[in-house]
Amino acid sequence: MQEYVVNLHMHTPYSDGHGSHSEIVKAALAAGLDVVIVTDHNVLVDGPQNIYRNGSQDLMLMIGEEVHNQALQPQKNHLLVIGAGRELAHLADDTQKLLDAVNQSGGVSYIAHPNDPSAPVFNEPDITWENWDIQGVTGIELWNGMSEFKSLLRSKLHAVYYAFNPRQVARGPSTETLKLWDNLLVQGKRIAAVGGSDAHAFPARLGPLKRTLFPYGFHFAGINTHIITPKAFSGEYEADQALVVDALARGHAFIGYDLPASTKGFRFTASGRDHIAWMGDEISAVQGITIQIKLPRKAECRLVRDGKVIKTWTRENCTYITSETGTYRVEAYLPYLGRRRGWIFSNPIYVRA
Repeated sequence: MQEYVVNLHMHTPYSDGHGSHSEIVKAALAAGLDVVIVTDHNVLVDGPQNIYRNGSQDLMLMIGEEVHNQALQPQKNHLLVIGAGRELAHLADDTQKLLDAVNQSGGVSYIAHPNDPSAPVFNEPDITWENWDIQGVTGIELWNGMSEFKSLLRSKLHAVYYAFNPRQVARGPSTETLKLWDNLLVQGKRIAAVGGSDAHAFPARLGPLKRTLFPYGFHFAGINTHIITPKAFSGEYEADQALVVDALARGHAFIGYDLPASTKGFRFTASGRDHIAWMGDEISAVQGITIQIKLPRKAECRLVRDGKVIKTWTRENCTYITSETGTYRVEAYLPYLGRRRGWIFSNPIYVRA
């Protein structure tokens, strides 16, 4: 199995971003990423998708789309679409038709920033997802970098502080979003999670103070989605894109906050009578299973079943034996800059009867 680091959900001047695709590629190569996925609002930009090389380093730039109904005020129900390969913004007014089209096209879809409260100080509206009468969505964006920043903007002074101290922003997915995800999983739905940067490289000004709010390079060092694939990339765009989409579709991925410490090497598996299950897989509880967790370094590790923490360790390697059915996932936390911060959030393993 191979691990690749993906940063997804970002914007260019084709919608409301402020950096070009070439600037994104340059920043992603400098950050050591393997894949970046640009998702401009309601436009599928054809052309930049490719594999870019810098010496021995390869970077795959994929093009997706953030689709939402621009007739709504405020414009809620943003859907990240990846791998569909065709323009789908004309279906934005009917979320179910949009999801059906994504699935028919072989793509994946994620509810973007499912909890995104307003920031009245800056006249930013609440764009929380509301349309839950749907079927066929791949997953949710569990951790969104810009939504978290927005949630901290209680005054203009807060904005200035975090603009000049961006490393203080990220703390983890919101409690509301984690609870929402667990509730969906308990209902028996297979809902994968990704982390998104929502990078715009906003040029900001407050009086004489000027600042680019979170350049692409800063985002690329932070909230990433690490995918696990059955084989290595070939260097051919179409084949490698298919591996990325397949890993996302299966939930063979985890969210890693790579700024405090690299999350590369995290593994979460369950071994049963018949086979080994990875994140996103199902496994039978018959005759019991052995859950194994490997962290890249010692950290607070929590095993969660059906939304409840059932075991906590502070170590690198953790083992748990059980015959109880349920949806199991892992959270890990590290201290960083004086605060306990979310570090790793795995996709679930589904233990069935």
